[in-house]
Amino acid sequence: MSVRKSAAVVSPLMKQLAGYIAAAPRKALPEAVTEATKHHVLDTIAAMVSGAKLLPGRMAISYVKSLGGAKEAMVVGSRFLTSAINAACANAMLAHADETDDSHAPSLTHPGCGIVSAALAMAERGQCDGTALLRAVALGYDVSARLSLSLGAAEFRRVGHLTHAFGPTFGAAAASAALAGLNADQVRHVLSYAAQQASGLSTYMRDTDHIEKAFDFGGMPARNGVTAATMVAAGCTGVEDVFSGERNFFVAFDESGRIGKAPEPEYLVRDLGKTYEIVNTNIKRWSVGSPIQAPLDSLLELIRAHGLTADDVEKLVIRVSTAGANTTDKRDMPDICMQHMCAVMLIDGLVTFEAAHDGKRMKDRKVRALRSRIDLIGDEALQKLTPERHGIVDVTLKDGTQLHHHTKAVRGTAQNPMTRAEVDEKCHRLMTPILGRKRARSLCGAVWNIERIKDVRKLRPLLQG
Repeated sequence: MSVRKSAAVVSPLMKQLAGYIAAAPRKALPEAVTEATKHHVLDTIAAMVSGAKLLPGRMAISYVKSLGGAKEAMVVGSRFLTSAINAACANAMLAHADETDDSHAPSLTHPGCGIVSAALAMAERGQCDGTALLRAVALGYDVSARLSLSLGAAEFRRVGHLTHAFGPTFGAAAASAALAGLNADQVRHVLSYAAQQASGLSTYMRDTDHIEKAFDFGGMPARNGVTAATMVAAGCTGVEDVFSGERNFFVAFDESGRIGKAPEPEYLVRDLGKTYEIVNTNIKRWSVGSPIQAPLDSLLELIRAHGLTADDVEKLVIRVSTAGANTTDKRDMPDICMQHMCAVMLIDGLVTFEAAHDGKRMKDRKVRALRSRIDLIGDEALQKLTPERHGIVDVTLKDGTQLHHHTKAVRGTAQNPMTRAEVDEKCHRLMTPILGRKRARSLCGAVWNIERIKDVRKLRPLLQG
């Protein structure tokens, strides 16, 4: 038996959250937040473009082409238009087709792939301007991070839930609701539809082709968020407050019996409008798995400081967190294999996107010979420092010299952010092989000046494959 709307009780927390989401399109972002949002929009678009030619990207494009759909938004890297729901799903899978997209360490999420993809599709659908897109994306990151943290991200993940899907589902829903121009009452219903779709298991680590992982991290949250917003925009109603009352979201996902910590719903509205989580989100310098970032930073510093080459190295010992070591130890995919990527860095003096995805090179004799001299150790002391990603590299040279470097703040993290020029260089390099140098440069310029764009659909010619 359903409760009549007139009898529904809406908590102060839900009123504050829904009101904030509904008002977000009319609130200007601080200048520093606007700049950070541009960084993440461009970084995610570059991940979409580069991901279009990888296996998960190709499968995503092929799949949504089979669905058809109203021509509301484009699938990046193609000339295909489809529904906003389908486009968001595909583009998000493109964005997480490998390990190029951003991450929010405290909430254990990859927000950009799901949220930017959903916002871009909804902005196309609604013919929104660039400013609206930026505000919606920043809002999505805020809601995504807070939702994950409200569940106790690290413990919630440890028992098997996928934080990478939970938070971004709500972030994509919030961004989509804002771009659809929904009021606070409608936003409450959007959040209820998002809650009904919230799901995800950490079994993604067993996905050897990265296709399901791209869906789990990006496609599913983006699809869920756009679905929630477009259903409500079409007139569908829902539960007035899914976060409180009988059998609510936090009751359903209360893992305190297993993890000893109850959910904290108040986290959803903590410092909203004061702390912008997009500023606390990391951009990857290297197109590899997150645990590999710090060791590559350390190796680059040693290469620059000592002229270190592969021929000099007798032994290389790498220390990262135990979880990081478990994730990257002797993996079959180049961009998530610690030993392989560190060997490539020493041989090439740099790690490019192409090198990170060259599967044939994993059989190269020189690379394999160097890999045999690389030890990876999961360090409990470094595990205790997470979500910070430390990396310690100890090198023994053939002449007996010992070199050491400890990266405490990976380049691109909130503690050591990349500059606009560095983000631009990364994104231009990622997109040039697909779009060509000239169009990649034009796309970078368009995003840096996106507030001048009156209709986001103007980006379509730059995003076509």
